[in-house]
Amino acid sequence: MDPLAKRISPQQTGDAGESWVRQYLAQQGWQILAQRWRCRWGELDLVATRADVLAFVEVKTRSRRSWDERGLLAISLRKQQRLIRAAQAFLSQHPHLSEWSCRFDVALVESQVSEEGTDYTVVDYLEGAFDLC
Repeated sequence: MDPLAKRISPQQTGDAGESWVRQYLAQQGWQILAQRWRCRWGELDLVATRADVLAFVEVKTRSRRSWDERGLLAISLRKQQRLIRAAQAFLSQHPHLSEWSCRFDVALVESQVSEEGTDYTVVDYLEGAFDLC
């Protein structure tokens, strides 16, 4: 069987991208507080902290051929609003973090399938990609 013929699901790709960004942030000195944190308004892919900054990180993983204008089109205004509400819910459950400076980051990850497996690369990491609306 051709190894390229075996496809992984979008969910598996997304999960692998999140794990890759988790490692990337840890190497940058970030402490990961939560991964795939869920509430009624949605999911926060990663919640990380470093030097009194709390980052809510949205991870977008795509194949090399499917990125559009730096991937920001994948974070619609509606998606931003859901992330903000989820972040507010997270902070309500962790009030000791509510005094910290918060921001919403977006990690754009590219996946590429080869005979050896799937490789992931952080294409861009956008600090403060959007603000509270």
